[in-house]
Amino acid sequence: MLYLSGCASLGKGVAEAFLEKQETEDDRICEIWGTAFEGLKPTLYQQQGKTKVLMVHGVGDHLPGYATEFAEKLAKELDLSVMSKQHKNIKLTLPSDSSKKLGSLRIQRFLDKSKTKELLFYELTWSEITAKYKKILAYDNSGEYSFRRTKINDMMKKFSNDTGPDPIIYLGESREDILNAFIQSFCWMASGHWNDLPDGSPDACWSENLSSIESLLSDHYAIVSHSLGSRIAIDGLQKIAEILGNKDEQQKISKKQKIIALALRHRSLPIYMMSNQLPMLQLGLNLPTINDKKQAYCEPEGKFYSQRILSKTPIIAFSDPNDLLSYAIPLQFAEKYLDSRLCFEVTNININIAKVYDIFGLGKVANPLDAHVGYDTDDRVIGLIAKGIGNDDTAEIVKDRCRWIETIE
Repeated sequence: MLYLSGCASLGKGVAEAFLEKQETEDDRICEIWGTAFEGLKPTLYQQQGKTKVLMVHGVGDHLPGYATEFAEKLAKELDLSVMSKQHKNIKLTLPSDSSKKLGSLRIQRFLDKSKTKELLFYELTWSEITAKYKKILAYDNSGEYSFRRTKINDMMKKFSNDTGPDPIIYLGESREDILNAFIQSFCWMASGHWNDLPDGSPDACWSENLSSIESLLSDHYAIVSHSLGSRIAIDGLQKIAEILGNKDEQQKISKKQKIIALALRHRSLPIYMMSNQLPMLQLGLNLPTINDKKQAYCEPEGKFYSQRILSKTPIIAFSDPNDLLSYAIPLQFAEKYLDSRLCFEVTNININIAKVYDIFGLGKVANPLDAHVGYDTDDRVIGLIAKGIGNDDTAEIVKDRCRWIETIE
């Protein structure tokens, strides 16, 4: 018995030492395929305009403030050490129906010590739209049913009940409401600066709210999205493209909206997608109206160059191979399933968010939940969004820990 007890203690000690060693050796992969991109930092040093970032969450119920840690880590990476005492909160609604509840938009202001560089962070919370539908499953989370499961399985079932319905609901009657929440958020992001924004009461953004054409041309915009949020962002931009590019719709839009459309054609709008799910969420959806015609719309010599919506939409897609709900974006997918008028450029980033463990030579394992939800707190992800790759300002952690494979035509 003493012999067996000694062997057990020795085995336990060896196992703990082995796992502790793996904890200290952070060898998670970070591989980047694409052209160089600058990140947010250069926009802060432009003499004119403000830097504005819109965050769009993914599946699951979220409360306003969900992106606070990400926003503060991003501000720290950009050396923005001053922030507003209070955030602003806009209760989103429609210009045509003020009774419509479309979630909320929370805005935080960050500045550097000299208060000459400014970042406005817009956090969209749209899950209020889907929460009422998920109440149908609330009974399954009650003690009447949950006590019959093991603790781990009960935790997984509650997670499934919270996240699984959202893509289904999005493809149903709530799709238009969620897209309108995104479009309203995008409209507010383009509407003036900090002092111009409302706070508290329900408010809709009209084209008349939008800032002057000079401001629209000088401000710098970016979108950060997670899982289903990436599908929402792309669909929202494609809906804007339909409104501004459809000849029938053009008869209805105002003179100022036409000026806005002209201004957007000169703007670049990067989208940083965490746990990208575009390929999976494309299943069952129709093709965009304009597809597989990127050269005709995005090259200066192209036949439809004057009809583009944006000058360029860089898509930086972060995917952990152990995230069961994440996918890379092949070039063929982008050409066929993304609106050509957005003039997209895709950079794929294969990155281990979750720690990978070797189980005594029996195989490697990583927590798929950690792999799905940990992007917005990973220092390499923050560094890439803040300072990009392939430039003099690239973050040291990215230089040390990431491998960049530049792609060319």
